[in-house]
Amino acid sequence: MTLEWKHSTDGIDWEELAALYRAAPLGEKKPLHLQKVFSNSMFKCFVYEHTKLVAAGRALADGGDCSYICDVAVLPSHQGTGVGKQVVSELVEMSYGHKKIILYAVPGKEPFYRKLGFMRMKTAMAIFENQQQQVERGYLSET
Repeated sequence: MTLEWKHSTDGIDWEELAALYRAAPLGEKKPLHLQKVFSNSMFKCFVYEHTKLVAAGRALADGGDCSYICDVAVLPSHQGTGVGKQVVSELVEMSYGHKKIILYAVPGKEPFYRKLGFMRMKTAMAIFENQQQQVERGYLSET
């Protein structure tokens, strides 16, 4: 499997990226929304096999204190091949020098991220656009 890595938003097909998130499955993310959030992220990875987008991820970072890895997605056909691990490892490497690297993940994927050195935070809290929906999906706890 020969992979091409891009770290810039130049030439990204935002419709293709939205399709990747649907297929992963990580939900519905509009192309214009993805363009905005990836463009505003300090670090990003887009992984292609031939000309097909097979994985992506990004990290919001401030250049010194905190880097926040999110939106890591891999096509189902490429899950289990190590490409997801490579995306996260690449984002961690790009985030080197930050005092903390925080990761946001789908519930149930914690064992995968533990293997990459991440530990559960005891103090993380969040406010979501739709709080109840996120409680039902397992992202938030009311206790």
